[in-house]
Amino acid sequence: MKHLDLVVFDMAGTTVEDRGQVPSAFTAALEEHGIAVTPDQLSGVRGSSKRQAVRQLIPKGPDREHIAETVYDSFCERLTRLYREEGVRPLPGVLDVFAWLRKNSVRLALNTGFDRRMTELLISTLGWANEVNAIVCGDDVRAGRPAPYLIFHAMESTGVSSVHRVATVGDTAVDLRAGYNAGVRCNVGVLSGAHTREQLEREPHTQLLATVAELPNTVSSTFT
Repeated sequence: MKHLDLVVFDMAGTTVEDRGQVPSAFTAALEEHGIAVTPDQLSGVRGSSKRQAVRQLIPKGPDREHIAETVYDSFCERLTRLYREEGVRPLPGVLDVFAWLRKNSVRLALNTGFDRRMTELLISTLGWANEVNAIVCGDDVRAGRPAPYLIFHAMESTGVSSVHRVATVGDTAVDLRAGYNAGVRCNVGVLSGAHTREQLEREPHTQLLATVAELPNTVSSTFT
């Protein structure tokens, strides 16, 4: 695949198994502060920067920023506890795809709406420190998805200069919008995480796959 330089993967729901820990921690942290949210509201912020998502769910008012920070800290504490108690696992086939890409001299990056602290917990638990070439977190950029900056930062970190030689993979609507806004050649949605086929079909994309395990065939046919 001489025309593919980099694949940028989302984490939770795309490469990392999502067993509902994130929405559970969100809901509990908000309820702790008397804020009720609907499943549709939670679905609408999936894939976003977690700080940004919390802020969007806090009602407007004079103490909004303070409340948002307090809720965010509570969310992080709850999610950390859930991950430590329940463990963190890669989705089936992910490590095989990583190995296949490396064998074909393609660089790998992870991008996520989690902050660096939470991301490092995941990476350490998974043992992925040497699996990828770059890891870009929500607090590494000024604006999270659907802005394209996580993808651009991954490109910068891996020395890739052309979006036409980049593929992105994610499980949420904002993942696909970010890939579109970045102008990548291959903008792949997977059905292993937060959003359904119907939800992802409404967003800009080049392919929808059941899981990341199907990626080699897709990129092989796209980047010939």
